[in-house]
Amino acid sequence: MLFNTFHFLFFFIAVWVLILALRGVPRKLLLLIASYYFYMCWNAKYILVILGITVIDYFAGLLIEKSAEHRSKKLYLALSLFCNIGLLVVFKYFNFLSLSTADLFRWLGLGYDAPLLHTLLPVGLSFHTFQAMSYTIDVYRGKAPAERSLLNYALYVAFFPQMVAGPIERPRELLPQFYRDPSLRLERVRSGMEHAIWGLFKKMVIADSLAGFVKMVYSTPQSFSGAELAVATLAFSFQIYCDFSGYSEIALGVARMMGYELRVNFAQPYFSCSVAEFWHRWHISLSTWFRDYVYIALGGNRVAVPRYYFNLLATFIISGLWHGADWTFVAWGALHGAFLIFSKMTSDLRLKVREFLFLDRFPMLLACLQRISTFALVTVAWVLFRAKDLGSAVYIVTHFLPLGHFNLYNLNEGGIPRVNAPFLLFFILAMFVVEWWIMHPHRAPRAFSSPPARWFFFQACAYSIVFFGVFGHVDFIYFQF
Repeated sequence: MLFNTFHFLFFFIAVWVLILALRGVPRKLLLLIASYYFYMCWNAKYILVILGITVIDYFAGLLIEKSAEHRSKKLYLALSLFCNIGLLVVFKYFNFLSLSTADLFRWLGLGYDAPLLHTLLPVGLSFHTFQAMSYTIDVYRGKAPAERSLLNYALYVAFFPQMVAGPIERPRELLPQFYRDPSLRLERVRSGMEHAIWGLFKKMVIADSLAGFVKMVYSTPQSFSGAELAVATLAFSFQIYCDFSGYSEIALGVARMMGYELRVNFAQPYFSCSVAEFWHRWHISLSTWFRDYVYIALGGNRVAVPRYYFNLLATFIISGLWHGADWTFVAWGALHGAFLIFSKMTSDLRLKVREFLFLDRFPMLLACLQRISTFALVTVAWVLFRAKDLGSAVYIVTHFLPLGHFNLYNLNEGGIPRVNAPFLLFFILAMFVVEWWIMHPHRAPRAFSSPPARWFFFQACAYSIVFFGVFGHVDFIYFQF
């Protein structure tokens, strides 16, 4: 069941009406049943995975808190992590590891018949396993109490607005909300609807409109000119942002309409002035997860410089592997790690260049140049994320130039009617203008924040969805993770 379908609309209306009529345990039971139904709409048998994660980590948390000996606490944590990571290895990484081993054996001149598992990846597996692991790790570290209520903990793992593609919530932020009946004030409901409409606009009007053209070009990059490869890469940069941030906006809005608060997962990342800042703004719940549970565990920046660089690179390689079981994702993560290391190594040199060019006297120009260069680096890195293999990624990056001829007919072939192209370009520009105002509210026109202006804006978004949105079964990109 997708957020951008009528199936979900009818499902949510039914759940929301029942929530208004219920309180206490009955309300939570309804939410849990609705969450399980929501998940089972993809593949009913994989609900056993959710139930298994829930039961194992619930009792692991209790045993960790109850144990007096540090050795016992560590054992129960290890068992919990083993089960969660084991699920990821079996469902997501087994075939990747097996095929990579077979490639290594062939390179060594040895024969090896790689065993493969023919199973579907449970949707959103990486998200709810990471959320479950954050719970047991926080209980082990003493940062969160063990949850006594199995019902509350089951909701923490399976809360339907965010269980499939995040944001990855922490126990201290989400679990306490299940102990009280949320107040469904009109202002919160209206705010939730605004977030949901804005998310649907990003997803259906921008991301899904670009998806067909990006898929066509990246499927056979050798068939297209440098200009078409460059436009498709730029389009994917917009697509993945609008797709994933759109999901996060809808999740936040849906949860808020029911009286619950989820964390903000995106903070206008394409306005970042550095790659480091980009990762403070992009998929915030995941980047902070890796910071807290991987990077700091490796030693963070409180180590010698070579080890510090290793910690950065290792964290981003693991992050890349989290995104997908393919060498393209590993390379994507490694490239971002290399960006950060290079930035640290050249900070003094770049400061001298700025002083030599007197750029510090023109802060707006400097910020503009930094944003453009950061966006360019991130966009080029997206090639690895989207390409079907490393060979295709190398071909695309090395064939941007010469640009050659852009065939407008390919827009039609890619699902973008030429008559709609100007509207799509306008929607992309308008989205960035709005996000700039969100980022700098003091610079926005005063009328922008007035109730009539906001009502007009969200009506415009709704009409754009109706007339320009892509309707149908179009998955969110991050569902595959």
